[in-house]
Amino acid sequence: MKRRYFIVLLGAGLALPLATYAQQTERMRRIGVLIPFAENDAEERAMVAAFRNALRHLGWTEGRNLQIDYRWAAGDIALIRTFAKELVELQPDAIFARTTPVVAALVKETRTVPIVFAVVSDPVGDGFVASLARPGGNVTGFTNVESSLGGKWLELLKEIAPRLERVAFMFDPKVAPGGGAYYRRLVEDAAPSVGVKAIATPIHDAADIKRAIDAFTREPNGGLLVLPDITNGTHRGVTISLAARRRLPAIYPSGYFASDGGLISYGIDYLDLYRQAASYVDRILRGARPSELPVQEPSKFELVVNLKTARALGLTIPQGILLRADRVIE
Repeated sequence: MKRRYFIVLLGAGLALPLATYAQQTERMRRIGVLIPFAENDAEERAMVAAFRNALRHLGWTEGRNLQIDYRWAAGDIALIRTFAKELVELQPDAIFARTTPVVAALVKETRTVPIVFAVVSDPVGDGFVASLARPGGNVTGFTNVESSLGGKWLELLKEIAPRLERVAFMFDPKVAPGGGAYYRRLVEDAAPSVGVKAIATPIHDAADIKRAIDAFTREPNGGLLVLPDITNGTHRGVTISLAARRRLPAIYPSGYFASDGGLISYGIDYLDLYRQAASYVDRILRGARPSELPVQEPSKFELVVNLKTARALGLTIPQGILLRADRVIE
């Protein structure tokens, strides 16, 4: 009888912590998501869906134990700042942020709310973290570049257009990392070994993109490198259309440019990056501190070729590139 009584008590003692743990995990948590693009951007919505699905697989379901507040800034820097303030005032458990300008706006509003970023090129140089291994504050996440990327963009473009002599690399100084200096160094350092002249081409809006491409294509044997920033992403349709009209071979920083009609893209797998970011948000919701989660550099890159665009430009894609491509758009 005494042994049975002891077992009952022991079982009750074990049940209490388990029940308490279940209640804690089911407690409604709140996160913010700040995206610098428009809500009707189909590619970006797919990435956010990948983030949300990854959270679901990790045990977080909207309406049950998770509330997500979304903000879409449609490429507007002023709106990014407004939304950053709004999300911080909601006092969420964490915020997921895409791109350098978004993180910059958030860290001006808070040094306590955990921030997990994706698609930030130079988090140390921009002052978001103390180091990649030891972020040291309330910010951590996943970068979108490694040092050889500038050379790879130029090499791919030269393979496709062997007569290439000049490459305009296009960026918006107001939103690009370091005002454009970060990518400028990567591209200009690589240009001599590829045998091309790299020409910095700053732009600010769609009208600037048109003026820049029109001016650049007045001379022959040119190519275009579109760098990853909010302005280039927002106005990618304008750039792709002008490149086609001017028969300008161009390389882009991510697969959705090629999906939208761009010639070729090489860059990180954005869906994979969003899924990884979800894993960090999960760990923070379960008690981890951003300062303890190292910033991770990309390990998965994606090469996408649009053969339809190549044919329209009169270009033959080398077999070696087609064999290396992760995706070929017919």
